Amino acid sequence: MKFTDGYWLMRDGVRAHYAKEVADARVEDDRLTLYAEVRHVERRGHTLDGPLLTVECFSPAEGVIGVRTTHLAGQVDRGPDFALRPDPEHRAKTARDGSVLELSSGPLALRVDTAAPWRLDFTAEGRTLTSAETRRGTGIATTGDGRHHSLAQLSLGVGELVYGLGERFTPFTRNGQVVEVWQADGGTASEQAYKNVPFYLTNRGYGVFVNHPGLVSYEIGSEAVGQVQFSVEDQSLEYLVIHGPTPKEILARYTALTGRPALPPAWSFGLWLSTSFTTDYDEETVTRFVRGMAEREIPLGVFHFDCFWMRAYQWCDFTWDPAVFPDPEGMLRRLKEQGLRISVWINPYIGQKSPLFEEARRYGYLVRRPNGDVWQWDHWQAGMGLVDFTNPDARRWFGDKLRTLAGQGVDCFKTDFGERVPTDVVWHDGSDPERMHNYYTQLYNETVFEVLSELRGPGEAVLFARSATAGGQQFPVHWGGDCESTFAAMAESLRGGLSLGLSGFGFWSHDIGGFEGTPTPALFKRWVQFGLLSSHSRLHGSSSYRVPWDYDEEAVTVTRDFTRLKHRLMPYLFHAATQARSLGTPVMRAMLLEFPDDPACHTLDRQYMLGDDLLVAPVFTEDGTAEYYVPAGTWTHLLSGERVEGPGWRRERFGFDSLPLLARPGSVIPFGAEDERAAYDWAHGVTLRVHALADGAEVVTRIPTPDGSAAATFRTRRSGDTVTVTSDDAPGPWRVVLAGPDGYGEAVPAADGARSVSLPVTG
Repeated sequence: MKFTDGYWLMRDGVRAHYAKEVADARVEDDRLTLYAEVRHVERRGHTLDGPLLTVECFSPAEGVIGVRTTHLAGQVDRGPDFALRPDPEHRAKTARDGSVLELSSGPLALRVDTAAPWRLDFTAEGRTLTSAETRRGTGIATTGDGRHHSLAQLSLGVGELVYGLGERFTPFTRNGQVVEVWQADGGTASEQAYKNVPFYLTNRGYGVFVNHPGLVSYEIGSEAVGQVQFSVEDQSLEYLVIHGPTPKEILARYTALTGRPALPPAWSFGLWLSTSFTTDYDEETVTRFVRGMAEREIPLGVFHFDCFWMRAYQWCDFTWDPAVFPDPEGMLRRLKEQGLRISVWINPYIGQKSPLFEEARRYGYLVRRPNGDVWQWDHWQAGMGLVDFTNPDARRWFGDKLRTLAGQGVDCFKTDFGERVPTDVVWHDGSDPERMHNYYTQLYNETVFEVLSELRGPGEAVLFARSATAGGQQFPVHWGGDCESTFAAMAESLRGGLSLGLSGFGFWSHDIGGFEGTPTPALFKRWVQFGLLSSHSRLHGSSSYRVPWDYDEEAVTVTRDFTRLKHRLMPYLFHAATQARSLGTPVMRAMLLEFPDDPACHTLDRQYMLGDDLLVAPVFTEDGTAEYYVPAGTWTHLLSGERVEGPGWRRERFGFDSLPLLARPGSVIPFGAEDERAAYDWAHGVTLRVHALADGAEVVTRIPTPDGSAAATFRTRRSGDTVTVTSDDAPGPWRVVLAGPDGYGEAVPAADGARSVSLPVTG
């Protein structure tokens, strides 16, 4: 929130105190504690009748320095708190040089001159990354209604751009924006967000995580144009400065602290088809959809049942509506016999009409008001209550309902909602309601994910979650929420997904075709391309179906071809998934992540890198015109083999069978041998497509197994006019294709067990 009225004045009713100088400092081996005066002290009397801020400086991991500013330390910590994972082996170092104190953590250092006006400088590699400056860098403020805020400002350099803060649909770079980190069910067309994460990074080599699960208010070059200000209504404020220097390294350090994504099961990367939301459907409808996909040779991996699989007014009671699905176990068995996995929609609300409401009320499993009444309202479901996941018994009770469904044949859950969490309530464990508002989704999704992990085993748990906060990336997958069926909404969805990826989330999806309304055939086909070049792919709508033959026959072809393409790309995509698990690098990457040294990539939000080596630029126009940027080098169009030279902007028109899909110069893209399903032996029969490999270059390509281990490793080398590929562990037949500027050629090993092939470069 804003506290100042321009440069000179404070807003009406605001009284602020900012650190001015260091009164005293305690230096330990691995931490500093500074005592900050809020006015210049010239005599003893100036030490009376005013705050003294305690500023603790510490390091939980290498390359990370935390600052915790506290005004009144007697406040009870009622929680919840983010579950961070500091490195127990890490030890920061302190040093004193005259009046200058330094805390260093690997390449990152915090410097403060105790004899000068207050200033915290964060430095790395011989330069200052950012500073909490003298004027308003560290402080507290009270407003006219008596609320107490702790705040900090960190400086922005010239040309410095800010990203992240969760899945946000506003302009991609946050500069000039006011951001409230507060969960809301607001769709994809406003400043509200389902997934709020108090972490941002910049294009200057660092990120900042505010370790507070409640409302964090950001002024990003808005209240003070050269500063990022963040504030919380609390007596204490803790933030962590995280050094990179590259964006990937920043994410690696951030996710090491807050948790890395689990590896989703391979089958989850296939195409998901939904009943849609308010459409009419029953088993005959479901069967018709599944049969229609098979008849049109569109591979289908998962079928999803949305809300009305349960009885109206009784969501969420986990019971199939007998009037619509009289034999759910038999229906699910029949679907699974066709090779499908099953997803069903759930949420953490229970309508009063459901028998489960009374059961939960009786056992104290629902959130209550301060007077002991169950908290209820009529939004969404009549008289609904909210499951209290701070109660371990309530979590077990909720999990038992999911176990029953899993026993019927359900494989995964769409964990919808989790944002509309009241603050005028009492939680079972005594948590602070304001802090619990954002954090609730963490407990909700964790509960469901743990049940699936327990029942299905390691690597088989997957959600389709809408809400999240810091740490929520551990429970993939997340989707973008309720968007309109327009090209503008398609673009805003991508913008939100790229922002989420820069907030530590590795896997992301969206409603192909848009949720609200019905897409035009052109929009549907373009969204299908985008959706099947995303980490996860789901056809879903609100009041209309998303089966491709409802649009036109070409939509059937596009859906079939791009589904099969995704299946062929699974050895490549799943390798990118293992990078998300081990490094925190998202599968769908803002161009900034792969090209941090190219300023033209710093603001791009209508294209992305899919894994290390594929550039995807979805088409956002009815006439097929696409404008996109190509970084330096000779790129190869994956679908046509055309050479595309960068750096530079291109404006082209594409038919519905194509879009800008470019292989990076020097890349080796593995294509699997099967296109009917996502989960198969990706190493057997794999084809390696080599693109513009430079003389003397070597590329290592690892083909994963579904558990993330390596099934095979290939080494591709170019020497002069020859490209040679070798493997010591390929389990079966494989081949190599030179594509694009190297001319065209292909080769297979001479016989089973051959370890090497060579091809002449003719381009």
